[in-house]
Amino acid sequence: MLKRTLVANRGEIACRILRACREAGIEGVAIYAENDSGTLFTELADIAVKLEGEGLAETYLNQEQILKIAIENECDSVHPGFGFLSERADFAQAVMDSGLIWIGPSPEAITKMGDKMTARITMEEAGVPVIPGEEVTGGLEEVLQIAPSVGYPLLLKATAGGGGKGMRAVHKQEDLETEARAAMREALNAFGDDRIYVERLLTGSRHIEIQVLADKYGKTIHLGERECSIQRRHQKVFEESPSVALDAELREAMGEAACDAARAVAYEGAGTVEFLVTPKGEFFFLEMNTRIQVEHPVTEMVTGVDLVREQLRIASGEAMSCGPLNMRGHAIEVRLYAEDPSNNFLPAIGVLKKFIAPTGPGVRLDTGVREGDAVTPDYDPMLAKLIVWAPSREEALQRMGRALDEFVVLGCTTNVRFLRELCTNPDVVDGWTTTDMIDRLWPGGWSSDQSGKISDAGLLIAAACESTNHGKIVTSSGGKSLIPSPFSTINRRYP
Repeated sequence: MLKRTLVANRGEIACRILRACREAGIEGVAIYAENDSGTLFTELADIAVKLEGEGLAETYLNQEQILKIAIENECDSVHPGFGFLSERADFAQAVMDSGLIWIGPSPEAITKMGDKMTARITMEEAGVPVIPGEEVTGGLEEVLQIAPSVGYPLLLKATAGGGGKGMRAVHKQEDLETEARAAMREALNAFGDDRIYVERLLTGSRHIEIQVLADKYGKTIHLGERECSIQRRHQKVFEESPSVALDAELREAMGEAACDAARAVAYEGAGTVEFLVTPKGEFFFLEMNTRIQVEHPVTEMVTGVDLVREQLRIASGEAMSCGPLNMRGHAIEVRLYAEDPSNNFLPAIGVLKKFIAPTGPGVRLDTGVREGDAVTPDYDPMLAKLIVWAPSREEALQRMGRALDEFVVLGCTTNVRFLRELCTNPDVVDGWTTTDMIDRLWPGGWSSDQSGKISDAGLLIAAACESTNHGKIVTSSGGKSLIPSPFSTINRRYP
């Protein structure tokens, strides 16, 4: 078993991994930049080491410095989490070359699945259905030549990328050159590689991913699906399991295809194979994420499998502890962002003056922030993941709505009200979710009724008065409050 693991990440996922390490009896080492001093994940670690330098390149992306810290602190393993260096084959190789255990798939698997063209060829050879498309190696002129044969609408995607970076939808010929230049420029800035892939855009499709798990003993299984169709800017905001679009036959077919994809690259550990599913029930390989996913708690809630614990177990050389797929009930996850949905989802900054999370049966919160923490433009604006479980989808939606009503965040604008509205949207309730749903429902952008909005200062004063008994709550003859607590109604009035 592993003895001491360095977590090469920060925030919520670092907290998640450090807690799993603690439960498994493994010491956890955290690394942190100066602007992360005193944050939650540094306090959960057995050892916390400050990174030298400023900015991502000098801190969380500095492979040499991270490996030096791991060796100096006698770590035997490195867990990359998601994002940052998690899908960098060169970092995985460097970890292994240093004599440490890489908690993830092999560098070869990362390389094959990280390059979209290589992944496509590998999947075709494995018999996994792929979307019609072609890679561009000859620059802009080749894009203009290839596009008509692929057909419109089409999608331009960074060959070396992910996370929605370097991705542009093109619906007509006259927009192609502008969007291609933008995609190539963004791909170069994000990944140092301006190659793009031209792919047929499957409109009205669902984004459904399959969680896979594989150990060193030839066992590869899937743990069901996650429906991730509700997205904005190609980034997921609402995930659930199981999907209403899949019956037992389709689930098994997609699950076996995902396992075939993993076997094709001799995969070990936890990974996710993403598919697009058409209204006709056809499914096509999209990509494989060779890491733990942001939305992994959804699968954990319906299967009872601790995916991070399984990662640690597999990396230690043990067999996975999972048996056959056994899905129970329904789980939903929403991503709470510090952003303004009514202003094109622009990131928001500020100090979390109040951060009161919901509780109750079937409610889970994965977060890396606490009240008093500052939200800065330095990192991704995700504050937390709120996950609920219930026996049925209807009950899960009701529970999520209740939990969001209870969530209190003061100090920066969040997407709480937007998420709350999704829970009662007829398309969501009926299960008619597609990847273009947000753009389709709010083509001019989402807006909220701002009537009754009051300032942070007013809410904080009211809350302080209530909590210290300095304010008077007026009641009716029946004892019912005529002036509700600011906490009980805040998210109905405050975004």
